[in-house]
Amino acid sequence: MGTRQRKQTAEHRHREAENNPMRVWDTSHLLDEIPAAKNASAEHVYDPVDSQANRERIRLHFKQLQTRLVLGLVLGFLLPNALLSAYFHFQFTHTLKESAKLNLAAVAESQKNTIDLYLQERVVNLYNLFHSKEFSLKPSQEQMENLLGNLKHFNDGFVDVGFLDTKGVQIGYAGPFSALLGRDYSKEAWYQALLKESKSYLISDIYMGFRNIPHFTIATKQVFDGQTHVMRATLDPDKLYIFLRAISQGKEVESTLINQQGQYQVVDPGRSQLPGSSDYMPPTTAASGVEEFARDDQTLLIAFSWLKETPWALLAMQPVAVAQAGMIKARWVLTISLIVISLLISVMIYFTIRKLVRRARRMAEKGQQLQEMLAHASKLASIGELAAGVAHEINNPLAIIMATSGVIRDMLNPEFDLDHSPEAICKELSVIDTAANRAKGITRKLQDMGKSRIPCTVECDVNALLEEAVERLKKVEFKPKHIEVVSSLASGLPPILAEPEPLRQVFANILINAGDAIADKGTITLSTESKEGMVWVTIADTGKGIPSENLQRIFNPFFTTKGGGRGTGLGLSIAASIVKYLGGTIKVNSIPGTGSSFTILLPINEQAKQTIRQHDK
Repeated sequence: MGTRQRKQTAEHRHREAENNPMRVWDTSHLLDEIPAAKNASAEHVYDPVDSQANRERIRLHFKQLQTRLVLGLVLGFLLPNALLSAYFHFQFTHTLKESAKLNLAAVAESQKNTIDLYLQERVVNLYNLFHSKEFSLKPSQEQMENLLGNLKHFNDGFVDVGFLDTKGVQIGYAGPFSALLGRDYSKEAWYQALLKESKSYLISDIYMGFRNIPHFTIATKQVFDGQTHVMRATLDPDKLYIFLRAISQGKEVESTLINQQGQYQVVDPGRSQLPGSSDYMPPTTAASGVEEFARDDQTLLIAFSWLKETPWALLAMQPVAVAQAGMIKARWVLTISLIVISLLISVMIYFTIRKLVRRARRMAEKGQQLQEMLAHASKLASIGELAAGVAHEINNPLAIIMATSGVIRDMLNPEFDLDHSPEAICKELSVIDTAANRAKGITRKLQDMGKSRIPCTVECDVNALLEEAVERLKKVEFKPKHIEVVSSLASGLPPILAEPEPLRQVFANILINAGDAIADKGTITLSTESKEGMVWVTIADTGKGIPSENLQRIFNPFFTTKGGGRGTGLGLSIAASIVKYLGGTIKVNSIPGTGSSFTILLPINEQAKQTIRQHDK
């Protein structure tokens, strides 16, 4: 090689060394145990020498965990269950009472409708007599007997039948009380009420009447030649009571009929004789309802419903204990079942927790061992990568020294007739000194890496560090692929406390991955902002994206998809460790085929902001 060529080579390597500073950044402090007082959430790497103590700590931790879980079971399962049981007990009791009331109200309503229908049928039976063949305005005894026969054909509750002329005199009668023939009913209350009624019929209350026997009358009126005539019939209260008993529903339900004055119209002979008065009077303002009523040291549920055909109320009475007996039994069954099930579930959860905690403890112990091995392997990999970088970087100054020493030899050789003045030789020696100092700096960094030291954090401008990382990569990484970098950096970002070089390495590692994800022609978008007490740095690319099955693994050490020996799989792992050390996080969003977005969240140091304000003042 000629002297000129060697000199040009030496100058070229010298310029290359100056333009491309060494990119081996010191991250050894990330492998050290960070004190808990500085950052409680910092990553902790187990020391193999202290593995036995770590295992003891794991055992103690899981023992405490089991205790907390059992206490959590008591407080989080049994106590809420007890409170819920108490709540549902009271709710069930309330529902039980309401259900009993609703059931009895339904019984009363059903019986009321049946009685209304029964009375309507009897009114129709009586009204139809006006249109029968045997009807006459001056009926004979035989005709009246036939009319009574027609009534009893429809219902045997009819006792007798009578026909009254326009003056209220009963001119026709058939029945067991023959003395009623010719009686004047014009002064009777039911007769006068019928004439005043807009309806064509009337059902009277129970009364003694001319026969001096409790009975009630059904009467209908019809106009013939402008004159009002009345057909009346008597119903047997006992027959009506038997009918009421026949339609009764429910266990120990007693039904009765009373009028608006509280007098019995139909009643169990064992309770009272007709006429008699009820000790309970339902409100007349409500069509129906259910109330509790105390009678003879017994609490009754009484459901009432007012009839439509006559102002009577149907009362359905049932002892509270009987009405709620079935549901009370069901409540006790549910309560006992709940207690038994809760105890069984608690026992199962307890033994399951114990089993899972033991299994988790064994897995944690194995994980601790693997973590020790992983930390050791990670250090070896970092050392190997560092050694490769150091070897590459030292080759440059060594090549410069070799080339420059060759130039000096040629200068001292008379055959080449070169300027070998002391000034020219000193100039070449200065190039050797520069290269030697560069190599010395590299070895010093390597020595410093093996020493424990206190990380030196300073106020950092995130925008400036990001721009520096981009400028380093634009010419070498992005320009050959025609990658455009678009920046949207927020002005006035608050500073953060960090080590500039590791943070710059974080940005560079993510930017390199973004460039690798773009095959040819694409865009990398950079943006920063400050919100929620954090500085947000977003690096988005239009590359191929990350498959969903790889998203959970991209921060794992040694995980890479680049292939061809182009990546070690430590870039994102180191970046995550650095960001975590700084108290931040990294969020990743990716759509395969569209691109990825990495958002780095870094905490703002309030003390740094106060210091800047003091300097501004």
